Amino acid sequence: MRDIVVVREVAYPREMVWAALTDSRQLGAWLMPNDFAPHIGHRFTFRTKPAPGFDGVVRCEVLELRAPERVAFTWVGGPLETVVSFDLEAVARGTRITLRHAGFDGAGNLLPRVVLGFGWRSLLAKKLVVHLAGVGHGA
Repeated sequence: MRDIVVVREVAYPREMVWAALTDSRQLGAWLMPNDFAPHIGHRFTFRTKPAPGFDGVVRCEVLELRAPERVAFTWVGGPLETVVSFDLEAVARGTRITLRHAGFDGAGNLLPRVVLGFGWRSLLAKKLVVHLAGVGHGA
C-alpha cells in the first residue's frame, strides 16, 4: 500500500478533536501555521521551513467536510500532489482518528512518504495529544 494510514485513539470527545482539525488557530498549534477555513473549496496553505526541492509551502484545498466525522484536503508541496483525510469515530474511551495520506505514486515519492509517515505518527501521538490536553484544561 502506498498510502500512509495512521490510526490513534485519544481520550477526548470527537467534537474537541474536530475543532483541533478544523479551527485554523488550533490546527496551527499542533501542525503548522495555516489559513484554513472550514468550507469546501477553500484554498489554503500550511507554512514550514523550506528544504531542498520544497519551498516550505503546502498548498491545499478543502475537498470534504462532514462535521464532526470527516475532513479531507489536497496536500501539494514540492513533488507531492496528494490528499490528506481525517476520519473521526466516537469510541468508548474518546475518539478514534484515522488519518490517510494518499497519492504517493512513483519511486520519486518513496522518501517523502517515509518521512511524512514518521511525521504524521509523531504528530498524532504527541503534538495533537498535548494540544488537546491543553485545550481540555483551559490553556
